[in-house]
Amino acid sequence: MRCYWGSTIRSCIALVVITGLYLSVGQIPWRKTSWSGGYYWSSIVPNTIMPFNVTLELLAGTLSPIQKELSEMVVVVLLADFDLAWVEETRQKISSEFHVHLNQGELLVIHASQDLYPPLTGLKRNFNDAPDRVTYRSKQNVDYSFLVHFSANISQYFIMVEDDVFCAKGFLSAIRNHVLKMGSTRWTTLEFSKLGYIGKLYHSEDLPLLARFLLLFYQEMPCDFLLSHFRTLLMQDKVIRMRPSLFQHMGKFSSFQGAYNGLKDDEFIQEPADNPPAEVLTNIEPYKHKTPVNAYSQGSDFFWGLSPSQGDYFMVIFNTPVLLSRISIETGSEKKDILLNAVVEVGRVIEKSHTPSSCSDLHSLGSLNAGQFEMRDIDQTVKSAVACLQIRVTENQNDWVKIQNIQVWERS
Repeated sequence: MRCYWGSTIRSCIALVVITGLYLSVGQIPWRKTSWSGGYYWSSIVPNTIMPFNVTLELLAGTLSPIQKELSEMVVVVLLADFDLAWVEETRQKISSEFHVHLNQGELLVIHASQDLYPPLTGLKRNFNDAPDRVTYRSKQNVDYSFLVHFSANISQYFIMVEDDVFCAKGFLSAIRNHVLKMGSTRWTTLEFSKLGYIGKLYHSEDLPLLARFLLLFYQEMPCDFLLSHFRTLLMQDKVIRMRPSLFQHMGKFSSFQGAYNGLKDDEFIQEPADNPPAEVLTNIEPYKHKTPVNAYSQGSDFFWGLSPSQGDYFMVIFNTPVLLSRISIETGSEKKDILLNAVVEVGRVIEKSHTPSSCSDLHSLGSLNAGQFEMRDIDQTVKSAVACLQIRVTENQNDWVKIQNIQVWERS
């Protein structure tokens, strides 16, 4: 399912799209909600402060408590314009073009009455913004607040992707795998794009508090600023962002005054790597916590090691042999700490009797070029599954080495 809605929704409207992700195995318990005549009353979640009795109108779609394998997500579209004629016209377009998804409970279209909004004019001019800019960003905060509030009852996880984005292939699986890798580590926000409010993932249990937070401080600052404060207030002091990005901004004009906005995420990859489960080893001495697994985990961290010597290795041992189609390796940053001389090899056999394990029955794929390596259609050359991938240093190096990421794609 493509997440680019520009052909359906006019770009000057701050329409918002979220995805409720069913990432756990089995059925997710649903909180109690009330429905009547196309309207939705959100229940007050126990042990929270600030009553939030907001009535949102469900314009199209129906919630289903059963999720099929075809779609593990629910897309909620908030039509955030006060022009009711446009809202109805857009509802009809969406109902016509996406009736299958609406009928299967995979798509919901909602709207909040203008009467529900707090004052949007005469507000504080923080950051010396012009009054119309303050009105625009303040309304956007309230839009997000209402959308978050509505979505708290739908799923286990929530991600904001906005209306003018393109999704990477397999983005849902990539998000699921990243959440699983976090294990029991507590997090408030996981980021899957470096841009603004695109691709920010939350636990749905945090949404009632987030909705109140956005509404309470709606006139203070733009939404992406508020979200950073929300994360730190919930004791996540550092950004946790996956690379490459899974969502790319496609719009060219801002919904504020129609100004040109060609903002792009330079870390977006349309087909993110598979990076199957593996053990990552090296005999290059790491610097502090910059461990080998950082280069393979597709997070924002990296491996950083002391000066490598000829014969040193960086090895990925797959849990299960894989048939490779593509490999990408990136070392160094800002023209520093580049791995200058190394070859990339794959092996069919792991010698576990050795300490540490060694990779054998090797096939050389080529050398790094200026610290980079990229090879496609590997399965045309190496036609059988391999057990390991190895970067082997061929010359001593005085500089330290930084391996930013190792990406592996399996043949589909």
